[in-house]
Amino acid sequence: AFGQVYSTLSRLQRDSLVQVAHTESGDGPDRVVYELTEQGRQRVIEWLSDPVDPAGAHAEELIRKTLAAYRLNADPDGLMARQRTLHLRRIRALEPAGPAGRAGTGATELAPRLLEDHIRLHLDADLRWLEIAADRIRRQPAQHPGLPSQPSKPIQEIGPGELAEPVEADELVEPGKPTEPIGPSELSRPTEPIEATEPRAGGTPA
Repeated sequence: AFGQVYSTLSRLQRDSLVQVAHTESGDGPDRVVYELTEQGRQRVIEWLSDPVDPAGAHAEELIRKTLAAYRLNADPDGLMARQRTLHLRRIRALEPAGPAGRAGTGATELAPRLLEDHIRLHLDADLRWLEIAADRIRRQPAQHPGLPSQPSKPIQEIGPGELAEPVEADELVEPGKPTEPIGPSELSRPTEPIEATEPRAGGTPA
């Protein structure tokens, strides 16, 4: 794991996306603190401006983007609003067309209906998670300066004919929307700039 961290930092530094902020000395090996460069900040802003595609395995990417927007104070509310809109479009695209589509019979109709139910329930769970995340972030906002604002990229249509009507304004996350009680666990606290200890010869940290 440590070797992967160092190789990743080395590539980011090579590509001018991060730079050494300072080095801290202590009882153990020196700790090198890295920070984003201007080019790195722009890359992060572009990455955060794209909502995660709800199709396929997207949960980890959704969590990574939300936490990154929160820790960098890069408009997490806007990111979650865009994500919620895209999820709602995807759910609408799964709805059968008219009563005939909802009344499918036979084994050939059951399989796709079960698959759509599975996808829809996962999308519903994502929407609920976005509501909880928005509430927690509002109650514990980031305490450090944020990245410069960046206009969000337009959300791509899911497919021709899959969504006839526009997304209503009330589908966006409302800043003061109340939510149900939340469990005792909380999101991770904001982290300081990336820190790494210098490895010994051979790549193994002290």
